[in-house]
Amino acid sequence: MLDIGLFSVKQIELLSKHHDRKGFDCGENALNQFLQRTARQHIQKGLSRTFVLVDTEQPSVIIGFFTLTLCEVQVDNLPPRWVKKYPDVVPGVKLARLAVSKEFQKLGIGSILLVESMKRAKVIADNAGVIGLFVDAKSFEVKKYYQRFGFEGTEEHPLLLFLPLSTIIDLIES
Repeated sequence: MLDIGLFSVKQIELLSKHHDRKGFDCGENALNQFLQRTARQHIQKGLSRTFVLVDTEQPSVIIGFFTLTLCEVQVDNLPPRWVKKYPDVVPGVKLARLAVSKEFQKLGIGSILLVESMKRAKVIADNAGVIGLFVDAKSFEVKKYYQRFGFEGTEEHPLLLFLPLSTIIDLIES
């Protein structure tokens, strides 16, 4: 459970039937539609996992969500300092989506969800082996947000961002 200073207890859980997906609106149609139409199907098919932040007093209301999946990335898409350390293709965890309901935006919820995705990426790394967390930033403005947490990109692929496992460990253990 999380205490994020919004007067009640919040918790992150796997998306399920009892969550009000239709009532969620982050202002981005593609993210809303994914949550409403696709996320549960992907969970059932084993393609990805979508986790939701809810208030324990209103557990069906989705405050925000993130989706994780596994990925393989060509090492040439990594920042140059990592290229020589790895084979041609590397495994990672992909933060496929992250969104916060419009009424909860600008309250630090996105950061809470991002840190939780990092924690889960570390658990995956501990059990299966991945080199870090990847995200495709949707814009250069979004890229700046991720860079605040240590995500790195390249000139060739500026919106494909990488957060090394060592940075994740430093962030979540500090």
